[in-house]
Amino acid sequence: MASPALRAVKGAFPDRDITLLVNPVVAPLFEKDPHVGAIIEYADSFRTIAGRLRLARRLNDAHFATAVLLQNAFDAALIAWLARIRERIGYKRDGRGLLLTKGVAITREALRLHHTRYYLNMLDVAGIDAPYRLPWIYLTSEERQLGLEALSHLRRPVIGINPGAAFGTAKRWPAERFAKLISRIIKEKGGSAVLFGSKNDVEIAAAICGHIAPDLQEPGIFLDLTGKTGVRQLCAAIAGCDILISNDSGPMHISYAVGTPVIAIFGSTSPVLTGPPETAPNPEFSYRHSVIKKNIACSPCFKRTCGHKHLRCLMDISVDDIYSEIDTVLGQRKAVFFDRDGTLCEDANYLNSFSAFRPYEGLERLIALKDKGYMLIGISNQSGIGRGIVDEGFVQALHQRFGDKYGFDAFYYCRHVPADNCACRKPAPGMLLRARADHAIDLKNSIFVGDKNVDMETALAVGATPIFYRTDKHTLKIPGIIQINALDELHALID
Repeated sequence: MASPALRAVKGAFPDRDITLLVNPVVAPLFEKDPHVGAIIEYADSFRTIAGRLRLARRLNDAHFATAVLLQNAFDAALIAWLARIRERIGYKRDGRGLLLTKGVAITREALRLHHTRYYLNMLDVAGIDAPYRLPWIYLTSEERQLGLEALSHLRRPVIGINPGAAFGTAKRWPAERFAKLISRIIKEKGGSAVLFGSKNDVEIAAAICGHIAPDLQEPGIFLDLTGKTGVRQLCAAIAGCDILISNDSGPMHISYAVGTPVIAIFGSTSPVLTGPPETAPNPEFSYRHSVIKKNIACSPCFKRTCGHKHLRCLMDISVDDIYSEIDTVLGQRKAVFFDRDGTLCEDANYLNSFSAFRPYEGLERLIALKDKGYMLIGISNQSGIGRGIVDEGFVQALHQRFGDKYGFDAFYYCRHVPADNCACRKPAPGMLLRARADHAIDLKNSIFVGDKNVDMETALAVGATPIFYRTDKHTLKIPGIIQINALDELHALID
């Protein structure tokens, strides 16, 4: 939930190096983040008085100019003060106001904000431009492919299950209900289930397995990864699932931040504050999600255990409540995705006028693929917009022509330049994830046609079938990819 604030800080200070001081448990989330120059882990050895002084000396030696304190903790401000960092920005709360050079007043309105916006609000009030963007975990294409590979033996749909929650029992839906839900997924949906969790969740996983019939725990329909993955492996495996069903917990946040649809179960906490964040306004990607919460008078109480001893906020949520939401978030349509320049038309090098538009032979016959159940969707990097050399109005008009004349159902484009490190520019899968959210598409049952290796990487990252359109401009460097020489060849391949 803090990642949009991190991106905002880097955007405001592009020439500064950003170092993240972070809990070791979540440090791997930021290993590939292009906005982070270095990571300092806040180890247990720093939690003593001597440890805090040692950490402060280390920070002082690094000559940091600014400390942005996303944490509310007094310790965060104390360490930054001890380190003599000249600018210290954070919310004035928990008795730390005197330790800050730019303290942001905490208001009732700020306390009602979703945590993502709570962090961004602090930056805005402190004078740092902080536009709203969705949380995003930077996985490489290779990591996403490994996540898909780890689940490739499972029957689809592959539904991830996260039954744990470190905060306490008031956030954990009962194990026996998770077991009944998993049994229905396998028997009635014809799919498979994957259990996720840390080593602390092994007992919960064992309780769930104890309520599932042995024949429903066979390889191919059930996989228990509890305590068996590192943080980045967990992210990649969740990215490989068709959906994740989760309590309010770390894996729930991972799910939407890698673009996987999530069904989030809330008990003692509030989805308004810590649920899947809203997707609009959002130029990069979207996701499908559903929040399950009962309107109980005592919820949210934000307690670790139920003070009333009845836990109605969770006990009133039935297996049917969760099961009925699966089809709501699960993509079930299929599509053929197309790169634009070099695949559907000649690559004019920043195409910016209809006079330079040269559609390829066979483009008008692609509409026949819709009779075979496929949507037609364009996916195009358009950094020329960000560079100021392509008119965005022309791009939109051209894509409208693809819809009107050639039967395309949608067209998505990324206007960013590579330095923006956005979630949508290929080979990042953001445009495909947005198409999935908008049109309920099953990406693993879809096809991506493109003339560049980056198109093939994008397809492989989400499990779509890649097809390389062979031209004189680009040579395929990825083995095992189907290749075509003309658009008309698609019809025979799909048949």
